[in-house]
Amino acid sequence: MRAQPKASHYIGGRYVESPEGHPFPSIYPATGEAIASLNSADEKTVEAAVAAAVEGQKIWAATPPAERGRVLRKAAGILRERNRALSELETLDTGKPLQETLVADAASGADCLEYYGGLAATLTGEHIDLGGSFAFTKREPLGVCVGIGAWNYPIQIACWKAAPALVCGNAMVFKPSEVTPLSALQFAEILTEAGLPDGVFNVVQGFGEVGAQLIAHPQVAKVSLTGSVPTGAKVASLAGEHLKKATLELGGKSPLIVFDDADVDNAVSAAINANFYSTGQICSNGTRVFVHTAIKEQFLDRLAERTVNAVLGDPMDEATSIGPLVSKPQLDKVLSYMEIGKKEGARLVCGGGSADVAALPDGFFVQPTVFADVKDGMRIACEEIFGPVMCVLDFDDEDDVVARANDTVFGLAAGVFTKDIQRAHRVIDQLEAGTCWINTYNLTPIEMPFGGYKKSGIGRENGHAAIEYYSQIKSVYVEMGDVEAAF
Repeated sequence: MRAQPKASHYIGGRYVESPEGHPFPSIYPATGEAIASLNSADEKTVEAAVAAAVEGQKIWAATPPAERGRVLRKAAGILRERNRALSELETLDTGKPLQETLVADAASGADCLEYYGGLAATLTGEHIDLGGSFAFTKREPLGVCVGIGAWNYPIQIACWKAAPALVCGNAMVFKPSEVTPLSALQFAEILTEAGLPDGVFNVVQGFGEVGAQLIAHPQVAKVSLTGSVPTGAKVASLAGEHLKKATLELGGKSPLIVFDDADVDNAVSAAINANFYSTGQICSNGTRVFVHTAIKEQFLDRLAERTVNAVLGDPMDEATSIGPLVSKPQLDKVLSYMEIGKKEGARLVCGGGSADVAALPDGFFVQPTVFADVKDGMRIACEEIFGPVMCVLDFDDEDDVVARANDTVFGLAAGVFTKDIQRAHRVIDQLEAGTCWINTYNLTPIEMPFGGYKKSGIGRENGHAAIEYYSQIKSVYVEMGDVEAAF
């Protein structure tokens, strides 16, 4: 099974190789086999990408906004036309089930391009009447932006970063995760096909040092990262050192609070989505599930009954609902946390170890796992695991559960299940999280800003809010009378 790209990088509207760069494989997580080999960008390749972006941005910034919008909308149409092939490529690269990638990856990216394409002609300034004289504002691009992607949603993240950047008139150099390098190249090719000028969107491969070179480059104006908190801290430090703007979408240990009047089946569905979708590899996952003691055992029984129905298997089979973890290091990390949970004294409800898939003995599979009777201080309740490991905690009092939910350095997401709409809003208002849900979880429509509080990030992606992070306001005062001076 092979998915070899034409070359490792996409610069200036064409595929480019860097033969002196460090070679690395793309691994299919279901089998552990290499499906492609790429080379990391060397210094010359990074320079070429930035140079192409600088030149392309000049052309793109001078393009009328309505035309920019047409290009993005055309790219959205191509993504939808090729959704099947792109989804299969994403499944090969990430191990996520095709059942998911068909609806959540390239399809979501197309929604993003279409949304910002529709906004293009509305990105205007304002007129300010000053009584005789006046001022006006213009929204202008930043210049060259750097996007650094994560491995869990490669093409979606590329679209989430590119679409608002491009609609504002910027160019972008995008570095995918070295773990999932393939689909961003296809996305770049599609943008060219849709009419994007050469150099406006470039892809370079590599590890942390490539990202650091891009951030520190004097012709780069801004960086947007999706990644872990430790990586975010490094990127923020480097961006600050060079006075670059930064948007950081980082990790979480988000609470999902289920009150005693909640619809239990709906709450269980949300908990499944918040912990097991994409094999638990989602930054906003509600991995701390606080359940009122009055319904705790009912909730756990129903959860265990339904988790048994999870289908682990070949991710290319649309009947599969849980695929492998993305890599061997991620497998080892998740298994180690399962052992930590057992040693800490949490009650294992189901799962708790690796999973055997007979047809795929070398795949990175683990069992969907639920721990109950989890205490707030346990490591499995405090640290981001990024795997299908759910922690169920008890509570009796509203004020107490709010305080416990907020007792974390993270603040990406939160959810509340209750039929009492006043309580729902009251609790949501107190939760220290940037993206919240009432009676559902993990739905992230493009129209809604996405991002976190505290160590979960800086800035927002999606919605109108993202425009603020990819543009700058120029204010112009126009004097209509004489100018007075003291002498």
